[in-house]
Amino acid sequence: MDHSLITLFSIILLILGILGTFLPILPGLVLSLAGLLIYKYGTDSDLSMIYIWTFVILTLASAVLNYVIPAKTNRKYGGTRWGSIGSVIGTIVGMFLPIPLGFLFGMFAGVFIGELLHDSKDLTKAWKSTKGAFIGFLYGTGFNLVVGIAMLLVVLLDVFNII
Repeated sequence: MDHSLITLFSIILLILGILGTFLPILPGLVLSLAGLLIYKYGTDSDLSMIYIWTFVILTLASAVLNYVIPAKTNRKYGGTRWGSIGSVIGTIVGMFLPIPLGFLFGMFAGVFIGELLHDSKDLTKAWKSTKGAFIGFLYGTGFNLVVGIAMLLVVLLDVFNII
């Protein structure tokens, strides 16, 4: 196969991976890492293995952090296990809503409802927990976005022989 087609395919995967940091139906950094690996091994690239190992480690770290960060920020803002369970259920239900970013609205609604089920009298705590879930979502998404963009930049810089 032509190296330019492999490079184009790799860049498309990297861009889809970046989109996957926002869209839960795409496996985000896994797609980006696949694009990076296809570029490295499918072309005559001299891309250093340091980049490959660094991005493998960051992708694995992301998989762990995507579960740890929201739980930690939820707890930091006074959330309970009920809010965490509500978050998971709300995210799943939200993916089937016919609205843009339904998963996100579902997650927030799930946290809020979960906290109200735990303590229906403490509306302030439910809002704080929802705020914590939002902040956790931003941290996790931000980390994934930065790593995805870094992978794309490494490939583009290598394509144009800048690195």
